Amino acid sequence: MPLRGAVDLLGRSSSVSLARAYVRGLLMAAGRRDAGDVELLVGELVANSVKHSDSGRRPGGVVTVRVYDDGRTVHVEVTDEGSEAGIPRIPAQVDPLSESGRGLWLVRELSTEWGWTEDGSGRTVWFKVVSGEGAGV
Repeated sequence: MPLRGAVDLLGRSSSVSLARAYVRGLLMAAGRRDAGDVELLVGELVANSVKHSDSGRRPGGVVTVRVYDDGRTVHVEVTDEGSEAGIPRIPAQVDPLSESGRGLWLVRELSTEWGWTEDGSGRTVWFKVVSGEGAGV
C-alpha cells in the first residue's frame, strides 16, 4: 500500500492535535472528504502513546505516525518507544462519562481491522479503515 505520509512528533499532549491535523490534511489532499473517524482514532493512539509509553515519559521522546492509502483502504501506524507495561486491556463496555479508557475500545469498534507489534525499538499500534465500512472514509 502506498505511503501517503509520515511525521515524527514529540511525546507531548500537544502532539495529539498536530497528529489529527496532519492526517486530516493528508487525506483531504488525497480527495477523501469524510475522514473524521480516522482522525479520531489517530488522536486516541497518539494520546495513548504520550500517556502510556516512554515516548511521553522522557525528554525528547518521539511518536511517529505513518499513513498509507490505496484509494480504498487507509492504514495508519502509530509507533512509540514502548514501555515496561503491555498494551492496556480493552474493556467490554466503557463508561460514557469517563474521560479516559476508551482509546483502544474506539479503535476496535471503528476500524475495519487493528493490531499491534512490539520489538526492541518500540511498539506500533495500527488500524485499517476500508471505504464504506466503519469510519466513513
